[in-house]
Amino acid sequence: MAEPPDLRAADSDRDRVAADLREHFAAGRLGQEELGERLELVYASRTLAELERVGADLPDPRPLPVPAGSRELARRRIYQDAGAVVILDLGCVAVWAATGSGGSFWPEYVILFSVLRLARDAWRLLGPAPERARHAHGHGQRRARHGSRRLD
Repeated sequence: MAEPPDLRAADSDRDRVAADLREHFAAGRLGQEELGERLELVYASRTLAELERVGADLPDPRPLPVPAGSRELARRRIYQDAGAVVILDLGCVAVWAATGSGGSFWPEYVILFSVLRLARDAWRLLGPAPERARHAHGHGQRRARHGSRRLD
Protein backbone atom coordinates (compact mmCIF):
# COMPACT_ATOMS: atom_id res chain seq x y z
CA MET A 1 0.00 0.00 0.00
CA ALA A 2 1.37 3.39 -0.90
CA GLU A 3 2.21 5.72 1.95
CA PRO A 4 -0.12 8.73 2.29
CA PRO A 5 1.39 12.01 1.21
CA ASP A 6 2.95 14.32 3.76
CA LEU A 7 -0.20 16.36 4.06
CA ARG A 8 -0.89 18.05 7.35
CA ALA A 9 -3.37 16.25 9.60
CA ALA A 10 -6.43 18.03 10.93
CA ASP A 11 -7.86 17.65 14.42
CA SER A 12 -10.72 15.63 12.91
CA ASP A 13 -8.15 13.18 11.43
CA ARG A 14 -6.51 12.75 14.84
CA ASP A 15 -9.91 12.27 16.51
CA ARG A 16 -10.89 9.61 13.96
CA VAL A 17 -7.66 7.63 14.51
CA ALA A 18 -7.99 7.98 18.30
CA ALA A 19 -11.58 6.67 18.14
CA ASP A 20 -10.38 3.73 16.02
CA LEU A 21 -7.69 2.94 18.61
CA ARG A 22 -10.29 2.97 21.39
CA GLU A 23 -12.37 0.50 19.35
CA HIS A 24 -9.33 -1.77 19.05
CA PHE A 25 -8.79 -1.50 22.81
CA ALA A 26 -12.43 -2.46 23.42
CA ALA A 27 -12.01 -5.44 21.05
CA GLY A 28 -8.93 -6.61 22.98
CA ARG A 29 -6.34 -5.93 20.29
CA LEU A 30 -4.54 -3.33 22.41
CA GLY A 31 -3.65 -3.24 26.09
CA GLN A 32 -4.10 -0.21 28.34
CA GLU A 33 -0.44 0.77 28.17
CA GLU A 34 -0.17 0.37 24.40
CA LEU A 35 -3.38 2.37 23.92
CA GLY A 36 -1.88 5.23 25.94
CA GLU A 37 1.36 5.14 23.93
CA ARG A 38 -0.44 5.15 20.61
CA LEU A 39 -2.79 7.96 21.66
CA GLU A 40 0.24 10.08 22.55
CA LEU A 41 1.64 9.39 19.07
CA VAL A 42 -1.72 10.28 17.49
CA TYR A 43 -1.94 13.67 19.17
CA ALA A 44 1.73 14.39 18.42
CA SER A 45 1.32 13.52 14.72
CA ARG A 46 1.57 16.37 12.27
CA THR A 47 0.99 14.57 8.95
CA LEU A 48 -1.43 11.96 7.60
CA ALA A 49 1.52 9.61 7.01
CA GLU A 50 2.41 9.71 10.72
CA LEU A 51 -1.23 8.99 11.62
CA GLU A 52 -1.32 6.07 9.18
CA ARG A 53 1.77 4.50 10.79
CA VAL A 54 0.18 4.59 14.28
CA GLY A 55 -2.48 2.05 13.28
CA ALA A 56 -0.80 0.33 10.34
CA ASP A 57 -0.73 -3.07 12.07
CA LEU A 58 -4.44 -2.98 13.00
CA PRO A 59 -7.49 -3.84 10.84
CA ASP A 60 -10.16 -1.28 10.04
CA PRO A 61 -12.56 -1.32 13.04
CA ARG A 62 -15.55 -0.07 11.06
CA PRO A 63 -17.81 -2.90 9.85
CA LEU A 64 -18.29 -3.48 6.16
CA PRO A 65 -21.69 -2.48 4.77
CA VAL A 66 -24.25 -5.27 4.85
CA PRO A 67 -25.16 -6.42 1.34
CA ALA A 68 -28.78 -5.92 0.36
CA GLY A 69 -31.04 -8.92 0.88
CA SER A 70 -33.02 -10.59 -1.88
CA ARG A 71 -36.23 -8.80 -0.87
CA GLU A 72 -34.51 -5.39 -0.99
CA LEU A 73 -33.05 -6.21 -4.41
CA ALA A 74 -36.52 -7.24 -5.62
CA ARG A 75 -37.98 -3.97 -4.32
CA ARG A 76 -35.28 -1.99 -6.17
CA ARG A 77 -36.04 -3.88 -9.37
CA ILE A 78 -39.75 -3.10 -9.08
CA TYR A 79 -38.97 0.61 -8.60
CA GLN A 80 -36.74 0.53 -11.68
CA ASP A 81 -39.42 -1.25 -13.72
CA ALA A 82 -42.05 1.22 -12.50
CA GLY A 83 -39.90 4.07 -13.77
CA ALA A 84 -39.66 2.42 -17.18
CA VAL A 85 -43.44 1.92 -17.26
CA VAL A 86 -44.07 5.59 -16.44
CA ILE A 87 -41.67 6.71 -19.19
CA LEU A 88 -43.31 4.40 -21.74
CA ASP A 89 -46.82 5.47 -20.79
CA LEU A 90 -45.99 9.19 -20.84
CA GLY A 91 -44.31 8.73 -24.20
CA CYS A 92 -47.44 7.14 -25.63
CA VAL A 93 -49.63 9.94 -24.26
CA ALA A 94 -47.23 12.50 -25.75
CA VAL A 95 -47.43 10.81 -29.17
CA TRP A 96 -51.23 10.72 -28.94
CA ALA A 97 -51.32 14.42 -28.00
CA ALA A 98 -48.80 15.39 -30.71
CA THR A 99 -50.83 13.66 -33.42
CA GLY A 100 -53.85 15.82 -32.74
CA SER A 101 -55.58 13.95 -29.91
CA GLY A 102 -58.24 12.88 -32.35
CA GLY A 103 -60.21 9.71 -32.05
CA SER A 104 -60.08 7.39 -29.13
CA PHE A 105 -57.46 7.53 -26.38
CA TRP A 106 -55.38 4.57 -27.60
CA PRO A 107 -52.61 4.95 -24.94
CA GLU A 108 -55.05 3.55 -22.40
CA TYR A 109 -54.34 0.06 -23.76
CA VAL A 110 -50.59 0.51 -23.45
CA ILE A 111 -51.04 1.87 -19.91
CA LEU A 112 -53.34 -0.99 -18.96
CA PHE A 113 -51.01 -3.73 -20.22
CA SER A 114 -47.85 -2.14 -18.83
CA VAL A 115 -49.41 -1.65 -15.38
CA LEU A 116 -50.75 -5.21 -15.38
CA ARG A 117 -47.31 -6.56 -16.26
CA LEU A 118 -45.71 -4.44 -13.53
CA ALA A 119 -48.27 -5.70 -11.00
CA ARG A 120 -47.61 -9.31 -12.05
CA ASP A 121 -43.86 -8.88 -11.68
CA ALA A 122 -44.27 -7.15 -8.30
CA TRP A 123 -46.49 -10.00 -7.10
CA ARG A 124 -43.96 -12.59 -8.24
CA LEU A 125 -41.03 -10.81 -6.60
CA LEU A 126 -42.64 -9.42 -3.45
CA GLY A 127 -45.84 -11.42 -2.94
CA PRO A 128 -46.33 -14.27 -0.48
CA ALA A 129 -43.64 -16.95 -0.67
CA PRO A 130 -41.62 -15.51 -3.57
CA GLU A 131 -38.87 -18.11 -3.02
CA ARG A 132 -41.36 -20.95 -3.48
CA ALA A 133 -42.66 -19.35 -6.68
CA ARG A 134 -39.12 -19.03 -8.06
CA HIS A 135 -38.37 -22.64 -7.15
CA ALA A 136 -41.58 -23.92 -8.75
CA HIS A 137 -40.89 -21.81 -11.84
CA GLY A 138 -37.43 -23.35 -12.21
CA HIS A 139 -38.89 -26.81 -11.64
CA GLY A 140 -41.40 -26.36 -14.44
CA GLN A 141 -38.68 -25.35 -16.85
CA ARG A 142 -36.69 -28.49 -16.07
CA ARG A 143 -39.67 -30.72 -16.70
CA ALA A 144 -40.48 -28.94 -19.95
CA ARG A 145 -36.94 -29.49 -21.23
CA HIS A 146 -36.74 -33.14 -20.28
CA GLY A 147 -40.25 -34.29 -20.97
CA SER A 148 -42.54 -35.32 -18.12
CA ARG A 149 -39.97 -37.11 -15.96
CA ARG A 150 -38.85 -35.45 -12.75
CA LEU A 151 -35.19 -34.83 -12.02
CA ASP A 152 -35.37 -34.64 -8.20
